[in-house]
Amino acid sequence: MYFKILWNALWVSTDLDEKAEVALKEVKARFDEMKKELADVKKAAKNTVAQAVDVVDAAKGKKRRGKKPYKKYKKKTNNNSKKIEK
Repeated sequence: MYFKILWNALWVSTDLDEKAEVALKEVKARFDEMKKELADVKKAAKNTVAQAVDVVDAAKGKKRRGKKPYKKYKKKTNNNSKKIEK
């Protein structure tokens, strides 16, 4: 009987309910942040694996894949748009 009265007193107490509600909000916010961070980690891990495969392929002597390197010296083209006046 004593425990039942004690339980009801604790259950009715709004202070305990408010603390639980604040704690629940904090847990949800942290969980959402953790979910975002895990998504970033997953993306970075995929990128790392892809680059590791590229290194292995380079060691085997295969050509580089992906974006081509920028050429500093471009060939000059014949631009006939300017007419020579006589």
